[in-house]
Amino acid sequence: MFGKKVVVLLSFAVAVAVVAVVAVGCGGSEGSAPEALPSSSCTAIEYEGDGNPDYLVVSDLPLQGASRAQAVQIVDAIRYELKARDFKAGDYNIGFQSCDDSTAQAGKWDSGKCSQNANAYAANDKVIGIMGTFNSGCAAIEIPIVNEAPNGGIAMISAANTYVCLTQGGPGCETTEPDRYYPSGTRNYARVVANDAYQGGADAEFAQSIGLKNIYVINDKEAYGLGVATNFQKAAESLGIKIAGFEAYDPKASSYEALFKKVQASGADGVFVGGLICENGAQLIKDKVAVLGANDGAVKLITPDGFATQQTIDDAGSASAGMFMSVAGQPIDQFTGEAKEFADTFSKDYLKGEPIDPYAIYGAQGAQVLLDAIGASDGSRADVIAKMFEAKVDQGLLGSFEIGATGDPEGASGAVTAIVVYKATDKLETVKVISPSQATVDAALGK
Repeated sequence: MFGKKVVVLLSFAVAVAVVAVVAVGCGGSEGSAPEALPSSSCTAIEYEGDGNPDYLVVSDLPLQGASRAQAVQIVDAIRYELKARDFKAGDYNIGFQSCDDSTAQAGKWDSGKCSQNANAYAANDKVIGIMGTFNSGCAAIEIPIVNEAPNGGIAMISAANTYVCLTQGGPGCETTEPDRYYPSGTRNYARVVANDAYQGGADAEFAQSIGLKNIYVINDKEAYGLGVATNFQKAAESLGIKIAGFEAYDPKASSYEALFKKVQASGADGVFVGGLICENGAQLIKDKVAVLGANDGAVKLITPDGFATQQTIDDAGSASAGMFMSVAGQPIDQFTGEAKEFADTFSKDYLKGEPIDPYAIYGAQGAQVLLDAIGASDGSRADVIAKMFEAKVDQGLLGSFEIGATGDPEGASGAVTAIVVYKATDKLETVKVISPSQATVDAALGK
């Protein structure tokens, strides 16, 4: 997601509680302890292995604002994987720091923090891998900085970025995308989540399945929101759905009633919103209902993963009832095998009875891919990147897939390409799980 995706269930007190003091000369690695990244953004180094860490893995996620809960679960999923491996990747001892790319003032990711964090990672020779980001807009800032790090590009893998143009061109992409994100000429970024061609395609197929024929598409003008809106538009048109209008809205506006009166005049039977709940999404939903009526009435409301959080229901209140929200993955109760085992153990160890968020499983899968790449490497940043692009996952937490040349998951089966559609009541209730057809995905990509 470009401004997208994080949620909370653990306090930083727990994070501090698990931090081990790294002492020099107690066995294991003979080198000195790595220099910690700045405390203004990151926790202290967490390490529970022997000796000192050889390298650092960092997470870069929005730990303040609407996405905090999801982000905290991703952080804890990384901790879970490190603990399961005794903080080792192959022969290397791995320390961990959780870094925040958001600010309290913004209530979401912040471009200045993203740039500051990325420059800190690039300058620290011990940082060998990055788990992040959550928001695609932040990724667009960080990827090129760490791609040209002085000691070599740093491997970066995301559990949540869905903006297509980070990895490939297509409708809604600028002509310089994605090449501008890789100034060194070598790719260093991958993701374990399907891009928005899948989400836009799935949402279009869902709209068709509930009988919508004339949809007004709006977006928040940011890369993620505009991107997923464009993907939805292209996919919907390929299915014979009319696009009544395609328009941007101002996230800072105090009212959207004029916009929805325009939607009303168009005769649309549905509205698709490309954007984020933290971009004044609650006001947008309230004004949609005020002008066009309830979401389960004549004009339906469909939103992507930027809205797929309990925060939407909490902030929009009764106006959210009946709206549809999509997000990558499968409902937790449908996971089996290794994924179910992870969900059960993770919930017991970290969540204290709170529900697990699907992004925790994506975070764990991303951490596995990154740690396996580090373990298989010669310890250089370049070889970690090379090994990440050789990753082949067989019946993993998200099913089977490999990391393709673009950094996207390819040859996927299982949760990697599945999109869940939820309906808002007092919580998110599963309506349908969709794996869009390749024809619809191709249409979303403008092929």
